[in-house]
Amino acid sequence: MHSSQLSHGALRRLVYSRVSMGIPVLFAILFLPAGTLAYWEAWVYLAILLIPVFLAFRYLLKNSPELLERRMRMREKETAQKRIIGLSYVYSLIAFLLPGFDRRWDWSQVPAIVVILADVLVVLGYGIFLLVMKENRYASRIIEVEQEQQVISSGPYALVRHPMYLGVLLMYMASPLALGSYWAILPAAFVIPILVARILNEEKVLGQELKGYQEYMQKVRFRLIPGLW
Repeated sequence: MHSSQLSHGALRRLVYSRVSMGIPVLFAILFLPAGTLAYWEAWVYLAILLIPVFLAFRYLLKNSPELLERRMRMREKETAQKRIIGLSYVYSLIAFLLPGFDRRWDWSQVPAIVVILADVLVVLGYGIFLLVMKENRYASRIIEVEQEQQVISSGPYALVRHPMYLGVLLMYMASPLALGSYWAILPAAFVIPILVARILNEEKVLGQELKGYQEYMQKVRFRLIPGLW
């Protein structure tokens, strides 16, 4: 069980420190492999990624600091989840480095319309992500069950048991095309087995520790994609 412990000022400093460290890293990952700043796909991608993040952080900091603190937690408690997250860092790094090299050596010729459509899918995925956080104030970054936590079965949770991961799947699978790379789709596709492993372990934990979750799994059949799985 975990409860909010950070003051409003400490939470604000944590958020700003994460953002100030994360943005330069993200710029480096996208532009250093490309060897140029003349990479319009990356600039558009950063805009549609970072602007909603800033707006969401400001909104949560003011209106739902408890949820924001949960999203700031990084240390998984489950050993299986630690391994899964470790693997996800590897494929994510490769998937986001590769488009820059693709841009440098001109491996892919992705039409601008395809890039823009992929950007729309990234925004859609992030929209699902934000909708889930609005619906579920217990949507922590790590797998945990808190005191007084209840099963959420409304909104997107009425369609699939893990709608946040559906948003993540859309974002990751669309990101290579949004960055102008066909080749990066290959490492990005590893998000699928990673998410499957994470979901199966998460459901095991929730089924054991969260009252009513077993009944919810019987009610909502599909885990990630309606009609498929």
